[in-house]
Amino acid sequence: MAGIDVGGTFTDLLLQAADGTVRLAKVPTTAANQADGVLAAIVAAGAEPATLDLIIHGTTATTNAVLERKLARVGLITTAGFRDVLELGRRTRPHPYGLTGTFEPLVPRELRREVAERMDARGQVLVPLDEAAVEQEARALLDAGCEALVVHFLHAYANPAHERRAGEIARAIWPSAYVTLGHELLSEFREYERGTTASVNAAVQPVLDRYLHRLQAKLAEAGHARDLLVMNGNGGTVPARLVAKDAAKTVMSGPASGVMAAAATLAQSGLSNAITYDMGGTSTDVALIAGGVPEVSAELSIAYGLPIHLPMVDVRTVGAGGGSIAGLDRAGMLRVGPDSAGSQPGPICYGRGGARPTITDANLVLGRLDPARLLAVQDAVPMQRIRDAFARDIGDPLGLSVEQAAAAVIRLANVHMTGAIRMVSLSKGHDPRDFVLFAFGGAGPLHAVALAREIGIPEVLVPARPGLTNALGCLVADLRQDLVNTLNRGLDDIPEDEIAAVLAAQRERGLATVLAEKGEVEEAVVLHSAEMQFRGQTHLIRVALPRAAMTRAEIQAAFEAAYFARFQIRMPEIRAVLVNLNTSVIGRRRRFDLRALLPPGDGDALLGTRPLYADGAWHEAQVWQRERLALGARIAGPAIIQQADATTVLEPGSEAVVDPIGNLRVRV
Repeated sequence: MAGIDVGGTFTDLLLQAADGTVRLAKVPTTAANQADGVLAAIVAAGAEPATLDLIIHGTTATTNAVLERKLARVGLITTAGFRDVLELGRRTRPHPYGLTGTFEPLVPRELRREVAERMDARGQVLVPLDEAAVEQEARALLDAGCEALVVHFLHAYANPAHERRAGEIARAIWPSAYVTLGHELLSEFREYERGTTASVNAAVQPVLDRYLHRLQAKLAEAGHARDLLVMNGNGGTVPARLVAKDAAKTVMSGPASGVMAAAATLAQSGLSNAITYDMGGTSTDVALIAGGVPEVSAELSIAYGLPIHLPMVDVRTVGAGGGSIAGLDRAGMLRVGPDSAGSQPGPICYGRGGARPTITDANLVLGRLDPARLLAVQDAVPMQRIRDAFARDIGDPLGLSVEQAAAAVIRLANVHMTGAIRMVSLSKGHDPRDFVLFAFGGAGPLHAVALAREIGIPEVLVPARPGLTNALGCLVADLRQDLVNTLNRGLDDIPEDEIAAVLAAQRERGLATVLAEKGEVEEAVVLHSAEMQFRGQTHLIRVALPRAAMTRAEIQAAFEAAYFARFQIRMPEIRAVLVNLNTSVIGRRRRFDLRALLPPGDGDALLGTRPLYADGAWHEAQVWQRERLALGARIAGPAIIQQADATTVLEPGSEAVVDPIGNLRVRV
């Protein structure tokens, strides 16, 4: 069984053999065709695809396609008078201040076509569907070169009859399966968000489908004859044969897999609350786990004007990764990111032609990284060349020494990352002091102790294989289906049996999909929730529902408790509106024992010392080999703990201990 995560810089693999042993691999991502990197990772781990019983795959194919706008040409058929909804949006601006900024919708105006039809918000037909117009516009969009089609009608969440009929007509003439009906993907009110979600799905469907076909063809050539499981953004997995239909659900699947690995690690470590911090080569992803359960949101935007209203692990991303480029802007101010050197050409120290200083180069200058242990180095670069770049681009213009310039880059990157941590904690009513900072990614443990100190988090947890945690997330992720239906009525106006009936129907649909994978699922867990608001408000609060059959009074009380926990305000005189009902069906897979990730250390782990620049001065830091640390070993900072996939820096004044399953627990 293998878990494979394709990141922006590296493709990571964790493979568990039949005897329980674990093999690791980390190879550069092949951007032109990610399937090549996946095969290379399997080979690097010393495995044969034919011998693998199961491959669970997290991919950035859809996320990158949206961010880079390398998408399929999409046509839209919508209700007469509403073709511009996707462009009008919510009257926001790309930049909150100033008068500049542009927005290009996924579907150009000339490819957005209208037909006569209309439902009201209660699902009553106001204007019958013009079936001839649907066929005419679908053929016109085909002639215009559209590869995928969206059918998105007003209020289809209340009554999807017109969307279904239009879909039947369109699918009869469309040459591929790339036809998305808005209500099938998201049966929720808000026509803008529902339409954008459907458009993203249509735009990435061909991209994901082609990628998976290429990957499965290469695996088949190598003798692998079984299906893949693919990570979704909700932290669950879906069989590859089903995933392309709801391709938008794979957006942010890579970051979600890391959060699921964190949740599994916390469960085996006796912890329940953590802020996850994943710093890779291109960006940093931050999320929150409370009570052992990752926070999930259905109101995330992958980019300006592109909200995707599907349940996803609530991950916040900032453009600060190991490859983030540092330099001065036109005003002479220091900037770090969001531009990244990626894996090609990469940081200067990779020796692949990179010439501009990056965060990785700054860590190298400050002694935090060992130049002899860097991964993906093509031609070794003299340290003086890196120092000269910092002096030229940052130090000399600002009147700083090389060390001060590199430290300023690290400091500014840390500011960006602490801002993301505050977004998932303080802004949602959580006190960071009640959490541990779960640090992973190839670069996360380098910065974690400094971040925790900055924001007041008392403890950092670095897992056994921080640079391969996203791949671990693929191994431990469960199968998952999320379903949503909009009611959008006052709670007092909804019969209790109607609420129970909607949740029961969602439960049956989810179980039917999850339990179809009988060989992988040991048990099924069903979670119900509601998205609610006080009458007259805009934003929604997600409320856990312990069971499907609840009275209105119980639901109102649960909502008021959730609202108070978030805002510390009680408004008993205002009644609640029940907007959406949600059900998550989770198929639990076999438990993965995390103790298999690290070999038992012999205690002879001290490698020596080297200079470390921290707190504005040079220190003599002990250097330790992580894989050789014995359980219970204690290390006092300043220190550097090296391993094949990451480096952990213990700032002066901090102390680490190796816990019973091999995690580093750092007291800040």
